[in-house]
Amino acid sequence: MGKPTIALQLYTIRDFTANDVLSTLGTLHKVKKMGYNAVELAGMYGLSPAVLKAMLDETGLEAFSAHIPFANFESDMQGTIAAYKTLGCQFAGIPYLNQTQLPGRENWANVHKILTKAATLCKEANMPLMYHNHAFEFEKLQNGDYILDEIFNTIPEIKAELDTGWVTAAGKCPVAYIQKYAGRCPVVHLKDTVKTDDGFEDRPVGKGSQDMKAIIKTATECGAVGFVVELDRAVGLTSLEAAQESLEYLKTII
Repeated sequence: MGKPTIALQLYTIRDFTANDVLSTLGTLHKVKKMGYNAVELAGMYGLSPAVLKAMLDETGLEAFSAHIPFANFESDMQGTIAAYKTLGCQFAGIPYLNQTQLPGRENWANVHKILTKAATLCKEANMPLMYHNHAFEFEKLQNGDYILDEIFNTIPEIKAELDTGWVTAAGKCPVAYIQKYAGRCPVVHLKDTVKTDDGFEDRPVGKGSQDMKAIIKTATECGAVGFVVELDRAVGLTSLEAAQESLEYLKTII
C-alpha cells in the first residue's frame, strides 16, 4: 500500500472561497501551490458537477472525498451519488445529523432507513459512505451506548470518518476510537486542538496537544487510506496559513 492521501477540507478555507467563482478558483490554485494534491469538498459552491470538476482539473486537485448534507440524499439519492461520482470522489461523508435526526430522537427511524439505503448504493457505486462525528454524538442513550456507536452498530454499511478534535472534545481518546473501528475508518479528520477555559481551540496540525504521530500510525495500521486536515476556526493566522502549516508538518511524518 502506498502513502495515504492528505486532503484539505475546504470548509477550513471557506472565508476565501465564499465570494464568487473566481475567488474559489484562485483559492484552489493556492491550495495546490502550497502542496496539497487533494481536497475534501464541502458543497459545490452553487456550481454544476461538470463545472466544478473542470475547476479541480485545471488546478490539478483531486476531489478525494466530500461532505454531503443528509438532505441531499433524502431529496435525490441517485442524483446526489451520480453528481459526486462525476467529481471523482472516492468517499462520501455525512458531515452531521441535526438533533431531531439522531438515534433516540423522533426522526431517527426514517433517517436510519435513508442512511442504510444511501450507504448501500454508495458502496455499489464504489464510493463508500462515511459518518463524520462531532462531540454531541457522545451523549449516552438509554441502552448505555453512545449515539455515535448506535449509528455504526445499527448501520453496518456506513463507515466511520472519525474527527480527532471532536473525539478529544468529548473526552475520549482518538487512538482508542480509531482502534475500535479498525477496518471501518478509511478516512480520518486531523483536527489538532488546545484546551482553553472555554473549551477547545483549533491549531494547525502538529501545533496542538494531540499526539498526531500516534494517531496517524494507528490509523494507518487500522486501514486508513486518507487524512483530511480541518480547522473550524484558525486562531492567530489566516485559514490558508493554518492549512499550509498543517501540510508542512504532515509531510515530515507521513
